[in-house]
Amino acid sequence: MYLHSYHSKEPFILENGQRLSEPTIAYHTSAPKYNGQKVLWICHALTANSDPTAWWEVMTGPGKCFDPLEYFIVCANILGSCYGSTGPMSLNPNTGAPYYDQFPVVSVRDWVAAHNRLRIHLGIKEIDTVIGASVGGFQALEYAICHRDVCKRLVLIASNARVSPWNTAFNESQRMAILADPTYQEYRPEGGERGLAAARSIALLSYRSNEGYLLSQEELNTDTFMAQKAASYQQYQGEKLRKRFDAYSYMALTKTFDTHNAGRGRGGLEKALQSINAQTLCIGITGDRLFPPCEVKFMARHIPEAQYASIDSDFGHDGFLLEWKSLTKIITAFNQPPQYANS
Repeated sequence: MYLHSYHSKEPFILENGQRLSEPTIAYHTSAPKYNGQKVLWICHALTANSDPTAWWEVMTGPGKCFDPLEYFIVCANILGSCYGSTGPMSLNPNTGAPYYDQFPVVSVRDWVAAHNRLRIHLGIKEIDTVIGASVGGFQALEYAICHRDVCKRLVLIASNARVSPWNTAFNESQRMAILADPTYQEYRPEGGERGLAAARSIALLSYRSNEGYLLSQEELNTDTFMAQKAASYQQYQGEKLRKRFDAYSYMALTKTFDTHNAGRGRGGLEKALQSINAQTLCIGITGDRLFPPCEVKFMARHIPEAQYASIDSDFGHDGFLLEWKSLTKIITAFNQPPQYANS
């Protein structure tokens, strides 16, 4: 994948009326430039970067489900992240210092509007498939609603049409953990990093399941006095994110998460979903507690002629990363011409 940076020279007006001055979007493509190929636009999840071969490597690459020999693949980093796009660690032109917690609240629709500027910049008139899992599904869904004539196919994986109270409860718990770290108020790149590690531990409980922890973190010694394996795993995952992310960006992204509402200003969710033109596939994961299958089925029921498929996984929401064989099979069948789909 090739890393690029797009700098918009026009101010960007956010959905809430605030503005970002000349935002930058970091993005990866599967070829140095676009030459009219069929386009696959991958929308990444919350803390991922714009290189799907780094976090969805089992799905992306020659001979894989997302094959660069078949598609011109684009993945753009979201506003508010710390992987190259404008975010809390960017310089605030009004102060000359990083935004930190003064970064404005960006909505999911703002993510999509910024990426649509990039699409136009690249000269892409039509996207064959826009695909997203988890928070990436928020973006993909909004893209299909906001730009109905651009997106031909839509694949939504383990996502929903509106942030649920359960989602927001997890997000707020993570924000509380970060705010409980007094260094967050010191406004330095490492500020709030202990709180960030704790927030990641909280998030992980929503990504996995009891069954998944039994499979991977159960104490094997039947005489164990005090269980430690799962505790060590939580510490490890918190430390892992702390090393690659920052607390201010994490706060910003969880706030954007909570703006997700496809029906806002559109007459409700059902009406918004019914406006989608794209041929749509919705994929739910059994055991997903963050985005339970019933929420995915809701989208499939209201998007015209949408298909629904299910993946069985003991690993809950993270099944979209781990159950790649099942995911590949379902998406490949969806992409086949109708006359070959049942052959």
